[in-house]
Amino acid sequence: MDEKPHYTVSEETIAETKRCKKGFSCLKGQREDLCQVESCINGKVHFIKCLDKENCSYQGTFGDSVICYCPIRKELHNKHGV
Repeated sequence: MDEKPHYTVSEETIAETKRCKKGFSCLKGQREDLCQVESCINGKVHFIKCLDKENCSYQGTFGDSVICYCPIRKELHNKHGV
């Protein structure tokens, strides 16, 4: 089984992410449920395609699009391109 690369984020970002319902699986190499960033505006607004049907506390909508507000997910995309 191929192990996925391990990515890190700042301790400040982890501390900001208080409502994670997924047990920080995105930081443990278990990213099967990691939403895909479809586009990003200025590193701040991340439009995503959700792979997990479970309601996420960091998810919002803008018209027909879904926006991610998760500090960890945003840093993973901005810092590592994930």
